[in-house]
Amino acid sequence: MTELRSLCEEAVGKDLYQIIISNPNKTSKISKVKIRPIILKDTLVFQATETVGAQVFHQNYEKKELIAKIEEYMQECFKQMELSSTTLQATVLISKKGKITIKKKQIQSDKKVDLSHNKTKKYILQEGIIVPFLVDLGVQTKEGKIVRSNYDKFRQINRYLEFIADVMPILPKDRCINIIDFGCGKSYLTFALYYYMKILCKRDIQVIGLDLKEKVIEDCNALAKQYGYHHLKFVTGDVSTYTGEGNVDMVVTLHACDTATDYALQKAVNWGAKVIFSVPCCQHEVNMQIANEQLQPLLKYGLIKERVSALLTDAIRANLLEEQGYQVQVMEFIDMEHTPKNILIRAIKEQGEKGKDTKVYEMTEFLHVRNTLQELFASEKDAIGKS
Repeated sequence: MTELRSLCEEAVGKDLYQIIISNPNKTSKISKVKIRPIILKDTLVFQATETVGAQVFHQNYEKKELIAKIEEYMQECFKQMELSSTTLQATVLISKKGKITIKKKQIQSDKKVDLSHNKTKKYILQEGIIVPFLVDLGVQTKEGKIVRSNYDKFRQINRYLEFIADVMPILPKDRCINIIDFGCGKSYLTFALYYYMKILCKRDIQVIGLDLKEKVIEDCNALAKQYGYHHLKFVTGDVSTYTGEGNVDMVVTLHACDTATDYALQKAVNWGAKVIFSVPCCQHEVNMQIANEQLQPLLKYGLIKERVSALLTDAIRANLLEEQGYQVQVMEFIDMEHTPKNILIRAIKEQGEKGKDTKVYEMTEFLHVRNTLQELFASEKDAIGKS
């Protein structure tokens, strides 16, 4: 770590723009760390922002403390670090065997370092830049200003796009990315996904939105045509019976009602989708089944039983996806005051990743419940066994 310490001694100061520490090992609860200098009570300190799931934690350090903390991060949790300052850019990589490789180059930048403590959040879709679907949605005025009464929706859309941005590096770069949005509804998040990936990021994509409501699908296709979104189309159909695609890279299911989420997840797994985003909704199935004598003091209250059942349903789904070889995170989609349906299941299929026994079946037997996704996977397993 001597070279790393020397690099930090040289770069950590008032001329530092930021340090981004990423590529965590499998045991790390922290997915990313961002470090920047700030002035706090007339003193230069360095703020480290740790991302843990959907939460962020801030801690301020003096220079020596920060350098020690960076060494700790790189020794125990992470394999990559990017550093930039007004005079230096550097990359630190750590191999599986612990070898450190540092590449750096001297630069001369006129960009000013922002030392303010409270920074204005920078959204992917920014105020002042006119986005057609945001105007039609009533989130933006025709001049590009955000309508204050719809600011929560503006935040929700940007939060969603932040999740999309996180998985962009693992999606195919040498061919068209195929995406299906099950239960797309009025589709403002589908339009947001398309705008971000196709218009802003210039990626080659094909997006299909599926919903039961014919009028909704008709309206969405008309808007896609109006905006010139030639690789976005909407079709009428039921998630459980949809068979229109065989090569899908990403499946999105936002607020698909009750067991429709399970059918969407099953299809995503069978297609070998690299990425799955699911925000479940209206989980009634488990609530109708759950029974356990020891938990009766909890389950006798209807409201509590309903919420426990919803959380249990999402936990079952997340564990079942892990058993199918996905790395799964259960995250907060948006703040609770905006909607109670705020849990996002993000699943990423890693190359060669093997499924594991999560003991989820023992748990569901204990609670006397049987989730539709369990049944679907069990039926497939039985079919394979008989063939």
